[in-house]
Amino acid sequence: MNRLIQTARGERAPDLVIKGGRILDVFTGEIIRADVAVCNGWIAGVGSYDSPAAIDAGGDFISPGFMDGHMHLESTLLAPGALARAVLSRGTTAIFADPHEIANCMGAEGIRFMLEASADLPVDIYVLLPSCVPATGLETSGASLSAAELKPFLRKRRVLGLAEMMNYPGVLAGSAPILEKLGAFGGRTCDGHAPLLTGRDLNAYIAAGIRSDHECTGQEEAREKLRLGMHIMIRQGTQAKNLKELIPLVNAINNRRFSLVTDDLHPHDLMAKGHLDHLVDMAVGEGVAPLEAIRMVTLNTAEHFGLRDVGAVAPGYRADLLILSSLEPVRVRSVIKDGRVVFTAGTVIDDGRRGVECRSGGAMNVRPFGPEALRVPCEGGSIRVIGLVPDQILTRSLLCEPAVHAGAVVSDPRRDILKLAVVERHRATGRIGVGFVQGFGLKEGAIASSVAHDSHNIIAVGCDDGDLYRAVMAVEEMGGGLTAVLNGE
Repeated sequence: MNRLIQTARGERAPDLVIKGGRILDVFTGEIIRADVAVCNGWIAGVGSYDSPAAIDAGGDFISPGFMDGHMHLESTLLAPGALARAVLSRGTTAIFADPHEIANCMGAEGIRFMLEASADLPVDIYVLLPSCVPATGLETSGASLSAAELKPFLRKRRVLGLAEMMNYPGVLAGSAPILEKLGAFGGRTCDGHAPLLTGRDLNAYIAAGIRSDHECTGQEEAREKLRLGMHIMIRQGTQAKNLKELIPLVNAINNRRFSLVTDDLHPHDLMAKGHLDHLVDMAVGEGVAPLEAIRMVTLNTAEHFGLRDVGAVAPGYRADLLILSSLEPVRVRSVIKDGRVVFTAGTVIDDGRRGVECRSGGAMNVRPFGPEALRVPCEGGSIRVIGLVPDQILTRSLLCEPAVHAGAVVSDPRRDILKLAVVERHRATGRIGVGFVQGFGLKEGAIASSVAHDSHNIIAVGCDDGDLYRAVMAVEEMGGGLTAVLNGE
């Protein structure tokens, strides 16, 4: 601290000075011409400084590093080190992760792996402990975690609190295990997950200490939650795209109560569109001022999680800094993490990747079955069909006339009504759920995946039972993954 004070006062030379830049002041909304002095990984001062080690910003913008307030790393299909390399070039220096998916497969071992694999990277990966393992009693998961099993992780430095409380019916019903978890994390951040919850039930949910929501799909829903004190995470990921609908709600009075997050981001979107830089560009394109949009991926996010030393370019804050050559669109020239240049001129200099292996691959235990297990006898009348909603994870409940062949209800690609199967794969129970879905647009063949939120059993959709069965078997044979099948191949 004394060294930092001396550097700030100009009594000793900074370790690094970024000169000639325009600082994005997320406190005041101003853009200020000043130097940034760095000492031992921290910002010592903003003003006029000199050092033998200097970076000439050349009039470019100096921003805090971007922070994703809600992300499931598993959805990227990348190990933490590879993900860090991918997002670093996009200006991301911190991610707040919920290892909910791996924990539903592997329990505490999955959380331990995520913490170990995400240590000492040039992107800080903070962890909020999964609140719902299992996610629901209606499906079989690979693990169950109680409050007692989660509490030891609170001693870990990067563990900040309790992740999205998906089981809002359990909260409202006063479920003892749910209340025990909320009580164990009292005083820590408790994030929410409450799609369409409203009125007295929403009041009750928030009264339990839950302070955020990333599931809003409409402005009225978000406005009600905002009025009741929730921090609104505007989500724009691969599966759920809510930014254009919700961003008009942001104004000069309430803008400190919003963050931009991705939740689930698949690798093709990460490569083609980017990460938080893409979300900032989208927000600006919808009329939000660039500095205001950047505040929603920096200071707002940091303060929601109770972090008081990141998210701004100011004395006493960590030197997690971006040099941006452009704000519209965002273009990242350099990334400085903890006072070190880790990305510049299109090259990642230090990605910190380490070869961390999971001690267990998780289970792929499917009780043997044949294609006849997927048969749905025709009982007459309409069938219930899950109606997909484009760019949302909400679905519609439909009643449709069945297509019948040989006394059984079958897929009808002409009407885009396809058979859907979920096959239990953790405990070899032999449980198989079969139904119908509309909205995939698949014309032939079948697809299957063991990446299937939130319990990650094998889920498959197909145009005929033969390919549907083969797709499930292919996922089992390769120990998990994604597969596409046509005519049995």
